[in-house]
Amino acid sequence: MAKKLTQIDYTSRDFDSIRSDLENFAKRYYPDTYKDFNKASFGSLMLDTVAYVGDILSYYLDYQTNESFLDSALEYNNVVRLSRQLGYKQRTSPASYGILTFYIEVPAALTGLGADPDLVPILQAGSTFSSIGGGFYTLLDDVNFSQDNNQIVVGSVNSVSGVPTTFVIRATGRAVSGRVAREQVDVDSFERFFKFQLGTANISNVLRVVDTEGNQYAEVDHLSQNVIYRAIRNTSASRTTVPNLLRPTPVPRRYVVETIDGNTFLQFGYGSTSNNLTNPVVDPTEVVLDLNGRDYTTDIDFDPTKLISTDKFGIAPSNTTLTVDYRFNTTSDVNASIHSVTGIVSTNFKFQSQGSVSRTSRTSIQASLEVTNEEPFVGSIKLPSSEEVRQRAYSHFATQNRAVTANDYQAIIYGMPAKYGSIKRCLVAKDVAEFKRNINIYVMSETNSGKLIKANATLKNNLKNWLLGYKMINDTIDIIDASIVNFGIEYEILLDLSANKYNVVNLANNAIATLYSKKLDIGESISITEIYKVLNQVNGVVDVTAIEIALKNGGIYSESSYDMEAALSADGRRIMGEKNIIFELKYPNVDIKGSVK
Repeated sequence: MAKKLTQIDYTSRDFDSIRSDLENFAKRYYPDTYKDFNKASFGSLMLDTVAYVGDILSYYLDYQTNESFLDSALEYNNVVRLSRQLGYKQRTSPASYGILTFYIEVPAALTGLGADPDLVPILQAGSTFSSIGGGFYTLLDDVNFSQDNNQIVVGSVNSVSGVPTTFVIRATGRAVSGRVAREQVDVDSFERFFKFQLGTANISNVLRVVDTEGNQYAEVDHLSQNVIYRAIRNTSASRTTVPNLLRPTPVPRRYVVETIDGNTFLQFGYGSTSNNLTNPVVDPTEVVLDLNGRDYTTDIDFDPTKLISTDKFGIAPSNTTLTVDYRFNTTSDVNASIHSVTGIVSTNFKFQSQGSVSRTSRTSIQASLEVTNEEPFVGSIKLPSSEEVRQRAYSHFATQNRAVTANDYQAIIYGMPAKYGSIKRCLVAKDVAEFKRNINIYVMSETNSGKLIKANATLKNNLKNWLLGYKMINDTIDIIDASIVNFGIEYEILLDLSANKYNVVNLANNAIATLYSKKLDIGESISITEIYKVLNQVNGVVDVTAIEIALKNGGIYSESSYDMEAALSADGRRIMGEKNIIFELKYPNVDIKGSVK
């Protein structure tokens, strides 16, 4: 008679439960074959081996399943990859923006007052400068020293007549951190969705991609995007207030940039030059919807998809060599303190009357150039944690490329590309004092050493322009610096009699420093309960008898003042924050003090 097998218990997935099931199975169905259940027997070895393999397989099955979903993934790279599926692109390389101040000495005009207009130069974009800390910064816009809003002072005078002989002109220009590099990639025969990796790490943005034939490729957010907006120099009378005009341009040759595990990849489309149906000039008569099925016309709608006719996600390069220019930097040189950018690496000048200016005069004027930064170059230099990436991805997916709620605004702000700078913390709040629908956005950046610092004007201006493409038409936005409130922690603990008080205090200080190694959000409170919890988990601590939060301001700390006692909650569990402040434990080694009772 055949044996009646019992149903297998599939919930047994760990070593002990699997081994127990195998042993019970052997006792029930093989009582005559296997009788020795001693832990040192050979049969026990076989059961242990099978249970061991089953335990490992069960572990990796659970692990793979968890890492396949965004809400349960633990590994950072997996969280980033899953976030990309929701349309969120994680910034992986930092960049900072700021304003450079230039001083140049120009000979006086032979007739009239002021500097000789023929000798006043233009410092062209692409000139590079360095900081004391080793940072590298590139000028983004031309600096015209002849503009009316530049400051001019007398540089030197004739000792006999007292007439000025030179004038010093002060001008400013936007700059970005990072070194510019070039890489050439040989492309063989046509390949659909051609993809390659750049050889340099920490690339903040790709500047230019061009092939041997001179065809230029444009970076897009996704390969199905076939129209971009280019900045065209405004030559009309309104150029003083509107320096550039936006022009929609079809881009049959395009690529997307992906960053995976710190490596940068460029991917192109599906089409080839043989199926390119796009003309560089769009015929207006071909960009309206066809009206079929009726002999009358009610309306004519514009169809933007007809700006480009290819359905191959752009043209991929083939049988050519791609030249890729990109900018890269590291976290150690991305930011710069005030008056630290003083080195001149390379400059490119242009004069109003280039041909009539002697070589001697050009050399003398160029040699007089001095540079400094009157405001710091700041940005976020640390990557967000896996939990921050997860939450930002959820928020980004919910925004649907428009900002309606506060969470939408925060997701779009954190999603601003690295080449425009980066915000460390932000908070979006409705301005209740305004009658209109005004929104206050409080922002904060950080220094190279990870300390909080106010965002500079250039970074805030880039953020404002970035939000213009997402905000509701009736929303008005104010971008405001949050106030930094530095604090210190003093605590008193009761030790185990066998514990070394110096070792325990050191462990307790490190535990609190670890707790606040992640920066608090703007408006987030200081949890006194959490500090109690952390201290009680330190080995050797029997009890925590007292904790005091003290304000630190002035000198090496922020100048902001805050009434800690008034902000203490009624139950004494937290120091309540306000929407325009951010708490910071600035110097953990100094600001955390412990004593033993």
